[in-house]
Amino acid sequence: MSAALAPRPKCTACLRPLSACICRWVAPTAHAVEVLVLQHPLEVHQAKGSARLLHLSLAHCRLVVGEAFAVPVWPVDGKHTLLLYPDSLQDAAPDLRVPPQLPPEWLQAQSRLRLVVLDGTWRKSRKMLYQSPPLQQLPRLALRNLPPSHYRIRKAHGPDQLSTLEATCYALSQLEGDAERFQPLLDAFDGFVEYLEQAGGRRDAKTGKSCPPKLTGFIQVAS
Repeated sequence: MSAALAPRPKCTACLRPLSACICRWVAPTAHAVEVLVLQHPLEVHQAKGSARLLHLSLAHCRLVVGEAFAVPVWPVDGKHTLLLYPDSLQDAAPDLRVPPQLPPEWLQAQSRLRLVVLDGTWRKSRKMLYQSPPLQQLPRLALRNLPPSHYRIRKAHGPDQLSTLEATCYALSQLEGDAERFQPLLDAFDGFVEYLEQAGGRRDAKTGKSCPPKLTGFIQVAS
């Protein structure tokens, strides 16, 4: 195999090419609520997504790749599992089960909570929900009073569209009542975004036009 065709060496931690390693932005963060990220297959190799950085930074986070889940991918272990997803009526459809209400007593025991997060564009995450009956059966957590997204390298179509990392940090802050603990990870994410912004601003050698990166990893949450 010629040198031109040889695969580029990858970082064993973030699984990205060494030239695009994101480990410098990993910010180890302690948290009580377990996190399960369900990543759409098309997001796995998206270099600009935020799920991998989130996964490497959270102490109790598992990442599973898939589009349709016919059976739960979380264990039956006594924990209360809830889905980070809007609870607005616009998501209601004849073939989509109405989610159960989130029992208030669940929120009193953070260490017994498991938060499921869908990593994908709004359209992809919606399709994942439609194709996965176990997800439809979960109570939902909707985010409230959100600050603007710092994921400025991608155009959001509404103020309630955030990166997966941001949405998860805000959800954990809401559940655990400690926003300051997650701020270092959000600050590290700002550095990651700045790096992507600079890389996307490079000009194409042939056209002379700037080439902003196409980013994914957004989920929409209720405002």
